[in-house]
Amino acid sequence: VFFTFSLGTRVHYFGRTILHGGAKYRATGRGFVVRHEKFAENYRLYSRSHFVKGLELMVLLICYRLYGSAADDGISYALLSFSMWFLVLSWLFAPFLLNPSGFEWQKIVEDWEDWSKWISCRGGIGVPSVKSWESWWEEEQEHLRHTGFMGCLVEIILSIRFFIYQYGIVYHLNMTTSIRQGIRQSIVVYCLSWLVIVAVLIILKIVSMGRMKFSADFQLMFRLVKLVMFVGSIVTIAMLFYFLDLTIGDIFQSILAFVPTGWALLQISQACRTVVKGIGMWGSVKALARGYEYMMGVLLFAPITILAWFPFVSEFQTRLLFNQAFSRGLQIQRILAGSKMQA
Repeated sequence: VFFTFSLGTRVHYFGRTILHGGAKYRATGRGFVVRHEKFAENYRLYSRSHFVKGLELMVLLICYRLYGSAADDGISYALLSFSMWFLVLSWLFAPFLLNPSGFEWQKIVEDWEDWSKWISCRGGIGVPSVKSWESWWEEEQEHLRHTGFMGCLVEIILSIRFFIYQYGIVYHLNMTTSIRQGIRQSIVVYCLSWLVIVAVLIILKIVSMGRMKFSADFQLMFRLVKLVMFVGSIVTIAMLFYFLDLTIGDIFQSILAFVPTGWALLQISQACRTVVKGIGMWGSVKALARGYEYMMGVLLFAPITILAWFPFVSEFQTRLLFNQAFSRGLQIQRILAGSKMQA
């Protein structure tokens, strides 16, 4: 697990340096680690190098199970995709599995409070990345500011893979199957899916502008605007159910298609930062990016929280990481600490 995770670190930074230059020394620390690292620190270190790539591979594996023809049954799928699932789980959860006291409930509560405070904190001049998500987000784009035209162009070309993926998912929707009669009709449906994305972006922009202009002095008007947009969205979905044979499965598959597309738009916007700022959309890009970060954080934190409910998981992790004498001493230290808190 550790080797697979460390391999992801090398792949990420080698690839970034080849595309954009600007190699850096990354201090790793070679001592015997017994200190618990907070969730926010692990997220800052490994979000772009491991978590994003791991989630992308996980989505592709899910789509392979839903639409792939090579594996007709669960056993064949498991045999074909076992190594890839091992890679995904290693990249997503190795920092928490190898983090001392990573499944203690009190540590989980403290980590969540720290991460929530970090991601909601606004950045600014002099605010370090360890205190604010915005400062960290700006630092993560530093390589794009110093790269050349070819580097930005390569980033845009690589992001196109999400649009191709979106076309493949939309093509298999139940409502698409019922109305298409050929490749021309499927392309029309794909274009209609882009109208959905544009509509969502416009709604986000309206909400963002309304929050800045009306939330302070005209709260009733702002809430009325949000109510109208919510009712309009519900009516639109109901019409799709009635006229185009939309199903519940189509909704989940649409989410599976549009979430990676939104991430591609973020990557392209970051590569074209000057243009996006020129048209006044950078604030919306930042708000959308914060939403994606929050969603990824919740997806990573939920399994850790569920495992932390079971005390034997934390004990198993301690015995896995340390020798028997150290594990026994750590257990005694926890008991003494609990006794002091109760006293």
